[in-house]
Amino acid sequence: MKPLYLEISLKEIEERAEKLFERQFNCDLCPRNCKVDRSKNVGFCKTGIDVRIASYNLHFGEEPPITGYNGSGTIFFSGCNLLCLFCQNYPISHLNSGNIYSFEELAEIMIKLQNEGAHNINLVTPTHVLPQFLKGLVIAIRKGLRIPIVWNSSGYEKKEVIEDLDGIVDIYMPDFKYAEEELSFKLSRAKDYFYWAKDAIKEMIRQVGNLVMDEDGIALRGVLIRHLVLPGNVSNSKKVLKFIRDNFGKDVYLSLMSQYHPAYKTVNMPPFDRYIKGSEYREVLNYAIEIGLTNGYRQGVPL
Repeated sequence: MKPLYLEISLKEIEERAEKLFERQFNCDLCPRNCKVDRSKNVGFCKTGIDVRIASYNLHFGEEPPITGYNGSGTIFFSGCNLLCLFCQNYPISHLNSGNIYSFEELAEIMIKLQNEGAHNINLVTPTHVLPQFLKGLVIAIRKGLRIPIVWNSSGYEKKEVIEDLDGIVDIYMPDFKYAEEELSFKLSRAKDYFYWAKDAIKEMIRQVGNLVMDEDGIALRGVLIRHLVLPGNVSNSKKVLKFIRDNFGKDVYLSLMSQYHPAYKTVNMPPFDRYIKGSEYREVLNYAIEIGLTNGYRQGVPL
C-alpha cells in the first residue's frame, strides 16, 4: 500500500497549497478565525507565514503502530492554534522556540528522516502550518519521498480545511480532548472545541477509515484517536468516549493516555496541579472497555 499522495498529481497538491497559503493573508485556517495578515503579524498561533520548527528526529514514544521498530519521523512545529494551559511542550507551543526553515529545507528534513529508516513522517501540531507543509511536501515528493504522512494534531480544526488533505494524509492521529465547554474554555480558551473537533475527526475517518497495519503491526493508513485523561475530570472523558462509540463505532482505534502532569500555567491551578490518580484512569479505562472500545492502546499497551 503506497502513500496516498503518490496517487494524485503534484499539480493538485500545488493548487491546494496555493489556495490555503492565500488564506493566511486574512487567516481563517483554524476555528480561531484571527483574520490577521500573517505576512505582517501573527494570530493566536504565534506564527507568521514562515516555517518554524523546534526539532525533528526519529521518535520512539508514540503508539506502537506509529513508532514501529525504526521510529516515527517526527517534525515538531513551533506555535499552536490551541495552546492548552497544561501543554507539556509549552516551550515549543506557547514560547514558540525553534528555528525558521525554507520549504526546501523542510523537504530535506522529510527525506533525511526517510533515509534514517522512519516508518512515517509525523507532523506534530501542524494545523497552523498546513500550507507550508504542502509546499514542502511537493518538493519532497520530487526528491523521492515515499513513506506515509501522519497528521498529529489537537483536533481543533475546520472540517473544510481537513477536506483539503484528502488523498494526501495517510494516518490521522488527532486528540479528542474535551466534550465539556466549560473545561475546554478554562484550559484552552476554546469553548467551541467539541463543536469543531467532532466534525473534523468525522471527516478524517471518512477519508481513511479505521487503522490498517501491515504484517509487522506498522500503521499504513487510518485514524487513531488520542484522549488524555485529566485530573478531576472523569466525566469529561466518559462523554468523549461515549461520543466516539456512538458516532464513530466500536472498531475505531483509541489511545487512552494517562501521562498528564502539571505544566506551564496549571502548576497552581487545582485540580490540574496534580497528576491523575490511578483510580481515575482505571475508571475511564474500564468505561471504555464496558462500552466496547477495545481497539487501541493504554500508554502503549493494547486495551
